[in-house]
Amino acid sequence: MANLNKVLLMGNMTRDPQLTYLPSQTPVVEFGLAINRKYKKQDGTMAEDTCYVDCRMFGKRAETVNKYFKKGDPIFVEGRLQYDAWEKDGKKQSRLRVFVENFEFLGKGGGHGGAGGGPAAPAGAESGPDVSYGSGGPDDDIPF
Repeated sequence: MANLNKVLLMGNMTRDPQLTYLPSQTPVVEFGLAINRKYKKQDGTMAEDTCYVDCRMFGKRAETVNKYFKKGDPIFVEGRLQYDAWEKDGKKQSRLRVFVENFEFLGKGGGHGGAGGGPAAPAGAESGPDVSYGSGGPDDDIPF
C-alpha cells in the first residue's frame, strides 16, 4: 500500500524563530505556527478556532527563516508530520510536529497575487526572470 505524509499550512508565527546548531554544525530552527479557521455555527453565528503547530526546519533554509521572520509574520510551509513521544517525571507525553521541507514568504496583507510575492522577499531573492531585449526583441514589429 502506498503512503503519503505531506502537510501544507499557512498561518502566523506564534514566537520568534529559535536557531540552534547540531554538533555537525547543521542549522536547526524551531517556531510555532497559529492557523485560524473561521466558520458558521448551526445557529448562524460566526466562530473561530485556532490550531497551534510546532515546526522544525534544517539547513540553509532554517537560517533564512531565522533571519527574515519574527513573531506574527505570515508564512506558508510544506513538510511532513513527525510523532515524538517521551517520558517526563513518570508521565508519558507526545506531540505531532511538522518537519518543514519548504516555505514561502507571504506579503503582509498585500494582495500581490498568488500565495506570496509581497514585500517580505529577502534581499538578493529573485523577483522574476532577468529579461533584456536587444535586436529581435518583441517590440521590433511595433510601428511607434
